[in-house]
Amino acid sequence: MKTEGEWMSIPAGIPNCPRGLEYLTSIDQLLVKQKVELLEAFTGFETNNKFSIKNALGQKVYYAIEDTDCCTRQMCGPARPFDMKIFDNFRNEVMHLHRPLACSSCCFPCCLQSMEVSAPPGNVIGTIEQEWTICSPAFRLKNHVGDTVLRIEGPFCTFSFCGDVEFQIVSLTGENIGKISKQWSGFAREIFTDADFFGITFPLDLDVRMKAVLLGALFLIDAMFFEKSGNRESDGIGMLS
Repeated sequence: MKTEGEWMSIPAGIPNCPRGLEYLTSIDQLLVKQKVELLEAFTGFETNNKFSIKNALGQKVYYAIEDTDCCTRQMCGPARPFDMKIFDNFRNEVMHLHRPLACSSCCFPCCLQSMEVSAPPGNVIGTIEQEWTICSPAFRLKNHVGDTVLRIEGPFCTFSFCGDVEFQIVSLTGENIGKISKQWSGFAREIFTDADFFGITFPLDLDVRMKAVLLGALFLIDAMFFEKSGNRESDGIGMLS
C-alpha cells in the first residue's frame, strides 16, 4: 500500500530518457505546493521560494528551490530573474530553470518573458516564450531544436480570489490536452502570503522532455501572475496583472 507523503519510486529501464526525468514517464498529473516562509508572511521580506512537487497519489516526486540573491529579490520583486533548481529524492539536481531579466509590459512586443529548461543541468531541452497579447496571456513551448510543440492560453482574468485560475495547454491543432491550474488555497493564505498551490495535467504519452518544459511553464506563470510584492495582492485582468 502506498502512503501519502512518501517518495515515488523511480521507474527503471526507460530508454533515451534524460537522467531524473524517468519519474515523469508514468504520470499525467503533478501537484505543486509552495512552502510558506514565516519571515516573508509577517514582514513582506522576499525569500527564496521553495516548492514540493507530488504525483496524484501524494507521493513526492521532486522539490524545487529558487536560487536568487537577496538584493535581486528585494529590488525586482516578482519581475526578478531567477534560477530554479529541481532535485530528486537523492538530492540530485535533475532540472534547472532559468528566467532571464526582461521588462514586463503588455504594450511593447519587445518586453516578453521567457524561461529555459535544462535536464540534466547544462542540457537545454526546451524553452517557454511569452507571446505578445494585450488581453489574455499566451505562451509558446519549444523543444530543444526551437520548434514550437505546444501553446498555453491563459484566462482574461487572473484574479485568484475564491476560485481556481486555469491556463489551458493546447496542441498545434488547437486541441486542449491539459491545463495548469492555480488553486484557491484559502482566504488567509491568499491575502497574507504568496505561497501558492498549483496543479498541472498533461497526456500520459507526452514526450517526457515536454512534460518537464510544462513544469517550467508553471513556475514562470506563478512568477508572472501570482507572486506578490511585499505580500500585496497584484492579480489582475489579462496582461495587466
